[in-house]
Amino acid sequence: MSTASPTLVVDALRIVGVPSMASIIDQLTLEVHPGEILGVVGESGSGKTTLGLSLLNYCKEGTKVDGGSVSIHDHDLAALNWRQVRELRGRTVAYIPQSPASALNPALRVGTQLRECLPGDPAAVLGRVREVLREVALPDDDEFLSRYPHQLSGGQQQRVAIAMAFTARPALIVMDEPTTGLDVSTQEHVLHTVREMCKTYDCAAVYISHDMAVVAELADRIAVMYSGRIVEIGRTADVLDHPSHPYTSRLLLAVPDLDAVRPMVGIPGNAPSPMARPQGCAFAPRCPIADSGCKVSPPEATDVGEGHSVRCFKAGTPLPPAHARPQRQRSVRTDGDKPVIDISGLKAGYGKFTVLEDINLSVYSGDCVALLGESGSGKTTLSRCIAGLHHNFTGGLELSGEPLATSSFKRTREQRRRVQYIFQNPYESLNPRRTVEELILQPVLAVRGKVKNSRDIVATALERASLRPDHARRYPDQLSGGERQRVAIARALATEPEVLICDEITSALDVSVQSSLVDLLRGLQAEMGLTLLFITHNIALVRNIAQQVAVLERGRIVEFGDVADIFDNPQHDYTRSLMSATPNFQLPSQVYAAEPNGVAL
Repeated sequence: MSTASPTLVVDALRIVGVPSMASIIDQLTLEVHPGEILGVVGESGSGKTTLGLSLLNYCKEGTKVDGGSVSIHDHDLAALNWRQVRELRGRTVAYIPQSPASALNPALRVGTQLRECLPGDPAAVLGRVREVLREVALPDDDEFLSRYPHQLSGGQQQRVAIAMAFTARPALIVMDEPTTGLDVSTQEHVLHTVREMCKTYDCAAVYISHDMAVVAELADRIAVMYSGRIVEIGRTADVLDHPSHPYTSRLLLAVPDLDAVRPMVGIPGNAPSPMARPQGCAFAPRCPIADSGCKVSPPEATDVGEGHSVRCFKAGTPLPPAHARPQRQRSVRTDGDKPVIDISGLKAGYGKFTVLEDINLSVYSGDCVALLGESGSGKTTLSRCIAGLHHNFTGGLELSGEPLATSSFKRTREQRRRVQYIFQNPYESLNPRRTVEELILQPVLAVRGKVKNSRDIVATALERASLRPDHARRYPDQLSGGERQRVAIARALATEPEVLICDEITSALDVSVQSSLVDLLRGLQAEMGLTLLFITHNIALVRNIAQQVAVLERGRIVEFGDVADIFDNPQHDYTRSLMSATPNFQLPSQVYAAEPNGVAL
């Protein structure tokens, strides 16, 4: 890390909601030096994205800065007018959003959007654009530059957004979940690019993420946020090897383990609303070691090591064991069992372009089958064929022995109820003009008609997806990215489906909610025989939820079998390459200890 003066200085920042004046960010102070990467982690709703946007002097609608300051290279952003701030954005400070599909202008070509922040000679500008595309593993030819965003895959859109941010070589770059839409191979390349560019150009970075494994690999320091405050901050090794705050410890236990040595354990309860924070420590209602003294006043930051501080009255106190549902890593069935989903000789494409070819796959009741592969391998196309959302395919497709029509419009109500789909991007799958309650009830009414117990259905669905009852009255734009994804999950569960297709449903979720949902899905598998088709880039998560895994490469299944067999002894070179590119977060022995019926810190 550079010894020069800090690039970014945030001093006692306070951001409030309007008109409630409830604190969303409260008394937040931090510094980031040139070439340093600060990882910001925490659950959805903890204020991470609000903090990231404030570093560009931007507040979401209904919020405002109510105190403190944000300075970049000694420029106090609050003292600048809108024109000066606009000049600063892109050149001095750049932002990579969580959802590239909504960040890229659909009416402008890729080349046009990449050139926007670069003044000067057109030939030099074009040269820089081609260079930055190569740095994020994208083609730099004229054909690619002439494409529109809708002509790119989700992973390509994400890489274009990353390239746009780095184009002008800014002093500070704010990254809000920039690798959520990327497969592990591309993610590995992009993270290497981010690290090298920050080092080469002395660019400071704030990396906001739910993925603790990525943050552990990339960040120099980690700031843990909870309920609008930084509860622990320090060097990466110090925070991960010796977590002092109970919240940090429980977050680490929620991270999926690639080797499946320990189970994922979520954090019980929900983070408090900004308008209903407890008087004392905000984490006290969920903390297993809190006492009456923790509920009197918020703890102040105290040093527990060099550059390592924590807000906790009981810093470093060991936690009691946490229990998790045991994981089943093999498919269990008898000879007479018939598959719920049976696919034979499936071939699918778009127009004359073939995406899937010779797909044979059987999914049995109560099992979870994971689909793995890089972007463009055909995972989503296969899942959409099963759901009836992509009808340009041939071959056999059966649901419990009944042939399924290629289009969902030609299927019966009961068939549509039995197979539900959760989309990857909640920003696009939720109608912004409907409340959460209306969104959850919409598929129920479509497959069942009128229902008498609508409020009970909504309440149960929200509880299953770890959402508070008051979320029912909100609109999607009043929710964080993780909360939107949980609404999409609640909507799919409301119809009591038999087959649930999950297309990257955890990419926008924090590790605690991800762990809770994995435990929920395991419970649904055991209690009602729910069958899952789980599409994900998170290979470590597959080890913790699936019984079988199908590895797709260029539209073909190159390896299929029980999770335990595939992960312990992968046979195909492509499978081995995916696993070697996956970040694997390991809790050190002094932090994690096995218990007979649980895990303890």
